[in-house]
Amino acid sequence: MAVQLTAPAAERVRQFATAEQAVGLRFGVKKSGCSGFAYRVELARDIQPDDAVFEHPSGARVIVDAASLPYVDGTEIDFAQQGINRNFVFHNPRVTAECGCGESFSTEKTADF
Repeated sequence: MAVQLTAPAAERVRQFATAEQAVGLRFGVKKSGCSGFAYRVELARDIQPDDAVFEHPSGARVIVDAASLPYVDGTEIDFAQQGINRNFVFHNPRVTAECGCGESFSTEKTADF
C-alpha cells in the first residue's frame, strides 16, 4: 500500500513546498484526543533514513515516519474547499472509530503506538 495524493492535494503540496523550499509534506500521527490519534501535517525540511517517501506523478512528495506508517498506510489525501475554508481531507481505510468532533481517530493498532 501507499499514501496517495489526489491531483488537488498534490498541487497544494507543490505550491507550499516550492514557496517554503521544502522537500514535501510530512504526514503522520500523534497521540491526541478522545479516540487516540490526530493527524500531524507539516512541511518536511528533510528526509530521515527511516522515512517512507511517496511521490505523486506531478513530483509532489509525502514523507511518513516509520512509527506512523502502520496507522496511515493506504490513506488518500485530498484537498477540499468549502466557501472560504480550505483544508486537507484524509480518507484512511485503517480508521475504525472517530471522535464526535472529528479531531481524533482510532485504528485496530491504537494500543500499539
